[in-house]
Amino acid sequence: MKLNNATAEIFIPDGLPVPAALKRITHLGIGAHQDDLEFMAFHGILDCYHREDQWFGGVTCTNGAGSSRTGPYAQFTDAQMMTVRRREQNTAAAVGRYGAMIQLDYPSSGVKAVGATPLRADLQQIFSTTRPKVVYTHNLADKHDTHLGVAVAVVEALRLLPATDRPVKVYGCEVWRDLDWLPDADKVLMNVSSHENLAAAINGVFDSQIAGGKRYDLSTAGRRRANATMLDSHASDTATSLIFGMDLTPLVADPTRDIVGYVTGFIEKFREDVSGKLKKRLTP
Repeated sequence: MKLNNATAEIFIPDGLPVPAALKRITHLGIGAHQDDLEFMAFHGILDCYHREDQWFGGVTCTNGAGSSRTGPYAQFTDAQMMTVRRREQNTAAAVGRYGAMIQLDYPSSGVKAVGATPLRADLQQIFSTTRPKVVYTHNLADKHDTHLGVAVAVVEALRLLPATDRPVKVYGCEVWRDLDWLPDADKVLMNVSSHENLAAAINGVFDSQIAGGKRYDLSTAGRRRANATMLDSHASDTATSLIFGMDLTPLVADPTRDIVGYVTGFIEKFREDVSGKLKKRLTP
């Protein structure tokens, strides 16, 4: 692959040659920032952990220059933060036994740009090379503009592939907006109850954010546990940790399908559910 940024990096934790490492990828996560993969795509990481027939690959699109910084990192320059964040992401990849970790090194502005043509071209190359069965990215109702830029680029890049090369499943996951509001029938339930120690380990790698003022590690674990308990009010829990996903597969399978209409369709179902239940209980 020839990626657009000369500063892009492909890290192979177990040292396998890059071509062989990329071809073994079965589950691929594409996140905007360092640590997004660990928070939203842990289902894929867990599915591949200690497996030789399944391998998780990670793609981080931005360079980390815009990361929050307080405490011990308060005086770090953008360049210093970029170095720290890249190192943290590669450490998480080693701990999680990823098959490959690709950091594309775009500024956030390049990801949020309308069309994001260079990013889309890089992703198309990565998809064509790895041909994963399952893809995880940000959900299309996420409130973070950079996350949305990545998610749209992922969908558009996948649509450019021959139908036979597209993944079997594409999931949009929770980070800067949870998916509790999705109708239960439309939620993709990803059970990540096992290996809580692994989740804690890879979430805790990102010291620059945790010590720098954002307890993403605690909030992510709390969200997953809340999802498991609050999913069903009339049944005992069957899981202790759940990630909710939005199924983006139909948007990839049918490139003519309207992205905005697809997502707002879920919102309309939510509106109808709330409205209908309230109307039943109002005094005539």
